[in-house]
Amino acid sequence: MKNYLLSFTILFTCWNLSYSQTDAGRYDSLVIDFSNPKEYTIAGINITGTQYLDKEILIALAGIKIGDKIDLPSEEIGKAIKNLWKQNLFANIKIYVDRIDGSNAYLTYELEERPRLSGFTFRGIKKSEQDDIREKINLNKGRVLTDNVKVNTLTTIKSFYEEKGYSHVKVTIRETSDSSQQNSLLYYIYIDKGNRVKIDDIVFTGNEAVSDGKLHRLMKKTKENPFWSVFTVSKFRRSDYEDDQNKILTFYSSKGYRDAHILSDSIYENADGNLNVVLNLVEGNKYYFRNINWSGNTKYTASRLDSVLRIKKGDVYDESFLQKRLNGDPNGNDVGSLYMDDGYLFFSVTPVEVSVENDSIDLEMRVHEGPQATINLVNIEGNTKTHEHVIRRVIRTTPGSKFSRADVIRSQREILATGFFDPEKLGINTDPHPENGTVDLTYSVEEKPSDQVELSAGWGGPGTGVIGSLGVRFNNFSMGNLFNAKAWSPLPSGDGQVFSLRFQSNGRYYQSYNISFTEPWLGGKKPNSLSMGLFRTRLARYDLDNYVGKQVINGGSLGLGKQLQWPDDFFTLISSLNVTNYSLDNYSTDFFFSTGNAYSISLKETFGRNSIGPDFTFPKWGSNFYISLAVTPPYSLFSKKDYSELPIAEKYSLVEFHKWRFGVEWYTNVFGKFVLKTAAKGGYLGYYNPDIGLSPFERFEVGGAGLSQTYTLYGVDIISQRGYDEAYARAAPIFNKYTAELRYPFSTNPSAFIYGTVWAEAGNAWYKFSDYDPFHLRRAVGVGLRVFLPIFGTVGFDYGIRFDDPKTLEPVKTIGKYLYNYGAFNLVLGFEPE
Repeated sequence: MKNYLLSFTILFTCWNLSYSQTDAGRYDSLVIDFSNPKEYTIAGINITGTQYLDKEILIALAGIKIGDKIDLPSEEIGKAIKNLWKQNLFANIKIYVDRIDGSNAYLTYELEERPRLSGFTFRGIKKSEQDDIREKINLNKGRVLTDNVKVNTLTTIKSFYEEKGYSHVKVTIRETSDSSQQNSLLYYIYIDKGNRVKIDDIVFTGNEAVSDGKLHRLMKKTKENPFWSVFTVSKFRRSDYEDDQNKILTFYSSKGYRDAHILSDSIYENADGNLNVVLNLVEGNKYYFRNINWSGNTKYTASRLDSVLRIKKGDVYDESFLQKRLNGDPNGNDVGSLYMDDGYLFFSVTPVEVSVENDSIDLEMRVHEGPQATINLVNIEGNTKTHEHVIRRVIRTTPGSKFSRADVIRSQREILATGFFDPEKLGINTDPHPENGTVDLTYSVEEKPSDQVELSAGWGGPGTGVIGSLGVRFNNFSMGNLFNAKAWSPLPSGDGQVFSLRFQSNGRYYQSYNISFTEPWLGGKKPNSLSMGLFRTRLARYDLDNYVGKQVINGGSLGLGKQLQWPDDFFTLISSLNVTNYSLDNYSTDFFFSTGNAYSISLKETFGRNSIGPDFTFPKWGSNFYISLAVTPPYSLFSKKDYSELPIAEKYSLVEFHKWRFGVEWYTNVFGKFVLKTAAKGGYLGYYNPDIGLSPFERFEVGGAGLSQTYTLYGVDIISQRGYDEAYARAAPIFNKYTAELRYPFSTNPSAFIYGTVWAEAGNAWYKFSDYDPFHLRRAVGVGLRVFLPIFGTVGFDYGIRFDDPKTLEPVKTIGKYLYNYGAFNLVLGFEPE
């Protein structure tokens, strides 16, 4: 009706324009001559009927302004009405000439605004559902109400419930006038969602090569209602149903049935009001690869390409596997990677079926190699905090070099390895220029918080108790701008250096101070790192309130790291010098001596390889291994003292040891988002002089949550063992530990990365080689949760159930004891224990 009114109004305005004027209560009319239009100047525009809208804006939207010269009659009036109608704000629009004074014309816009929404209320649903729907329907107070608004609201609510399986949902909207506001309506939204429609039966017909059970498993989102489970609910969603149909056909195609199709399907309600689904399949013939020939290849021979393709005559025809071997191998072991890693950015290969006979298919691989591409420009976008040279120094693609996809992927890994950028937002754009054989690369990044505040607590052992820790770690620091006031925002940052401060205490009994600094690119040209640190720890003993004695530990370290080029550039070699002084003054504990000084000066070499990726917070592939050796000078071998007769304090005044460590981790993306981590580590502490024996320092303590690893007083390496508490931990010179952990990410949001784990772990420590047995271990299984918060690091927990008695290592006999007596919680606060 409104459209007819608009058409009539426009027609009337253009063909029978009139005006009225009040004069002593009388109205005179002027009929305009349509055969002889005259030009008038718009001297005034009056707007009536509006309540909420700005009149000046309406005049601008209409397109006719005061001062404009238009012919009357003309199409300009009709255009103005159309311009206002497009705003979807009015139920009726009239424009007429109110008065003509010589060559001046005065117009009146008579408008009828559409009603506005003053509020809406739900009926028939719970408050939690109301809140969810409010976020979707986008109904705001004051919104102009149109037919589309009402239809969209109804459609959105129906879709919301249909997605949850309520296929028979009924939604109605009742409009009532709001007496408190002029031209306003209240919406009462009535929802009757009915019963959830479940799927009782899914029946397949025509399938012989694939079992019903397999087809049911392929339909991951469209499932029958399991009678045995009260927690699992089957729902029918049309979009999921169509996706599952495609999964069935994709599976058939992977088994050689490329002609398989769904002949028909039927969805109907049964007597219980639920759904039955029938799928009628046609499998067709099973096909095989026969002859594969290459054409257009000049860089590599056909036999070389065949070896990369890895498809032989007689293999089942699988088009998805063929495409993966040509261009889609995530590990870069496909034909496309072979070419693109050698600069052939413009390479393409098209498989063409040249013959199909019975069940055999012959293919011709038509190769277009193109020229080798040279990198022209490398652009970096989005780095608001990190200086550009920090990114450029880690990427492998440089202007003038030959394009390589492997270098692009490695550059992506190295950018993420800095820890400064959101992995989800890292983008790499290639802009090829075939006309001159060059390509421009753009790396787009988004900064994420990388600095951390440490607020944690841990167990420092008997006599020490709970120790609180407060620290800051700036992972993207800029020491070079320390004295540049303009660079402080709030601290100098952007050069990728690491600067940390930490204070630990449990009151007057224990205090510890640590400061460290790392420059990952010493000199700025090569990834040679420099690290240094200082620490001081003081532990006092009191008899009631009287001071008795103390232990003070002062130390420092200096390290140099180098990235190696052989066997490949994932290898590193790190050398560090560590100096520690242990000073005891009447500190009578269970330690070897109570008064005296011990000095430890050691050189440590660590050789390792780290290829994990793509994100170090949650690695999905790659491995990380290391082997290290720390040695002190063999002072006693050059001394004429009889160490077997020396007092203990003098015997250990110069600490002697050689300490070996190894560790290895593998990450495998087993299926979907699940990642399997397997790991093993071990260590051995040896001595030079049997008269001195093992050092009381630098041993391995296996057991517990590992939270005390930053509070060790004697250089002990704290090795966590989930499922066993600290009460059973012991410091020994030999240890082994093995871990298998299945991980699943619940949230990849960089502000709170969350993943869960299911794990199995085994480990033990031994005092001497004669007792060493790598299979005589304390075993445990459990579950865990990790949350990585950029400002606090990793927090979470593990719940483990141990299988063995921690003292005797005898297996627990009954499952009841497993669950009741041997479960243990371990917390993770600020860092992942070793």
